[in-house]
Amino acid sequence: MARTKSFLRWLTHEKLGFFTIVLVLFWLKTYFIYLTKFSLGAVGSMQNFLLLLNPIPAGMLLLGIGLFFKGRKSYWIILTIDFLLSLWLFANILYYREFSNFLSFSIIKTSGSTSDNLGKSIVGITLGSDFLAFADVALVIILLLTKVIRIDIRPLKLRINFLIEFLALSLMGLNLMMAQHDRSGLLTRTFDNNYIVKYLGINEYAVYDGFKTAQAGAQMAKANVNDLKSVQRYLKANYVKPNPEYTGVAKGKNVLVIHLESFQQFLIGFKWKGKEVTPNLNKIYHAKDTISFDNFFNQVGQGKTSDAEMMLENSLYGLQSGSAMSSYGTSNTFESAPAILHQEAGYTTAVMHGGEGSFWNRNNAYKSFGYQYFMPLSYYNNKSGYYLGYGLKDKIFFQQSIKYIERLPQPFYLKMITVTNHYPYNLDKQNQTISKTNTGDETVDGYIQTAHYLDQAIGQLMKWMKKTGLDKNTLIMFYGDHYGISGNHHKASAQLLGKDSFNDFDNLNFQRVPLMFHMKGLKGKIDHTYGGEIDVLPTLLNLLGVNDKGTIQFGHDLLSKDAPQIVAQRNGDFITPEYAKVTGNYYYTKTGVEIKHPSKKLKAKLTAISNKVTTQLSLSDRVINGNLLRFYKPSWFTKVKTKDYNYNKTESLKKLFSSKIKTSLWYKNHKKSTQSEFKTDAPELKNKSAKK
Repeated sequence: MARTKSFLRWLTHEKLGFFTIVLVLFWLKTYFIYLTKFSLGAVGSMQNFLLLLNPIPAGMLLLGIGLFFKGRKSYWIILTIDFLLSLWLFANILYYREFSNFLSFSIIKTSGSTSDNLGKSIVGITLGSDFLAFADVALVIILLLTKVIRIDIRPLKLRINFLIEFLALSLMGLNLMMAQHDRSGLLTRTFDNNYIVKYLGINEYAVYDGFKTAQAGAQMAKANVNDLKSVQRYLKANYVKPNPEYTGVAKGKNVLVIHLESFQQFLIGFKWKGKEVTPNLNKIYHAKDTISFDNFFNQVGQGKTSDAEMMLENSLYGLQSGSAMSSYGTSNTFESAPAILHQEAGYTTAVMHGGEGSFWNRNNAYKSFGYQYFMPLSYYNNKSGYYLGYGLKDKIFFQQSIKYIERLPQPFYLKMITVTNHYPYNLDKQNQTISKTNTGDETVDGYIQTAHYLDQAIGQLMKWMKKTGLDKNTLIMFYGDHYGISGNHHKASAQLLGKDSFNDFDNLNFQRVPLMFHMKGLKGKIDHTYGGEIDVLPTLLNLLGVNDKGTIQFGHDLLSKDAPQIVAQRNGDFITPEYAKVTGNYYYTKTGVEIKHPSKKLKAKLTAISNKVTTQLSLSDRVINGNLLRFYKPSWFTKVKTKDYNYNKTESLKKLFSSKIKTSLWYKNHKKSTQSEFKTDAPELKNKSAKK
């Protein structure tokens, strides 16, 4: 009893005891949050032991800094460090819930380009239990204020301070050795940040990510033409010849790319209470003149939509950490779809987007890509009620875009970015024409309402194109950029799909998004080839009859009979028609059965696929991080000069509306606008000619 009292007195009356209380509370809180807020997938005794251990070394090292200070200052510095560590943990809880990943310095550094409406999203995803991240800080402050803990102003001997820091570093080293033993190449061949946090800890991950970010900067400085040559050798050895049956079938046609925000493949054909959620897209998907892919996957990382655009325009992957468009879109050299089509086939190139031009650094990256026109929110009339979430509502966006589309000289390459079907899926009541689902998950249940609204907007745009005849000479491409329902909603996802359960393998399959090529006279089909967003550009260029041999592209023509059908995920996972890899485990794709004891031959095959995925991701990263395309000077391509592009509204519209090229829809319509041909039921517009 006396020993217990003595120990309690030591804890509450001495500085080292106070440090111990704060460290233990921090450790237990962090471990609890690991288990309840993240899906780290710890398997086996070693991984679970390291998950339990890893909060201690960093906590001891960082909190121990406060012990070097004297008097009361020591206590408040320890508390301040504890608060900052808690704030980092809290921020990661929110970020992980929405993006199934951890915050990176690249994302924080470029947050200014992605901050539009993030406040509303954060409010929408925050749970009361998330504030447990600060529970230990609050408890210690209460204990101090009520004088249960007494401040000891006596200084500690320096050797004790240094001993604590040495012990922390030793534990960190031991943790790393055990992690490396359990997973060889953890820090050199890892594409999934979950592994770093699971094995080493969330604070060690921050150090690792900071090192990788700095390393990327150094990589660009050291890169040379030989780095490019190694990439070219790989691409030459893995080149897949396009399908000659489809080569040039859309030669000279306009290209209209419809960016379906957060739109997943399962929505095609999906019904709720007997009502089709996406009737217009369903019709296009099954049309005889549409090539639709039902095994097409998003491959985005932290850059989400920007990663999808990077792959679409360049056939280069997004980065392991952060957004390539945000970090490198201003400075890097690219050989992108708009520049290629303008130079090789005389296309007018444009992007229309009802959101802020700074989002994902688009107003700079699009210049590097070679887009002649970029029309963001500033080009549109934004009255009260027009704007929702991340931009103009899709019906209003399309209706206002007509005056620009009809002025584009043909052939044009136009990308239109929709945003209404974006998290948090809150649609105002006057636009709700289908009821919410009833999974009980607030993040999920509004999803079909915004998807249904997007589909209605697509239907209205398609009717306008048919009325004006634009559909007859336009290849329309629809693609989903990334998932709408993240991997943190297994229960609700299972309900939507009518499944009894939903695991990580199911979530990999859930990454399917639509890809459709629709054009009058196109020999359509539903193609079962496995592919991803990295493959869009080579497929599109072949349809347009534009030769891409020799380009730095990591994708392949999806219509090729020799398509490799290995779909890499940004974290190193993959899926093929036969096998899949999810968080280090392998599965048979058709059955979803885990491959627990593969034969020697099968193990070698799986390892070979995994190595190919890792190689491809690494080489693509090398191209972007090293800005290797600055060394690539093919005779057929002229390097894009960003100074040649100006997205100033006054100058840009003057150039567009004064164009003397007589191929635009406006000229062909005898210099009359076709805006009146666009019919919409958007209640905000109070359109008298809208359908009732």
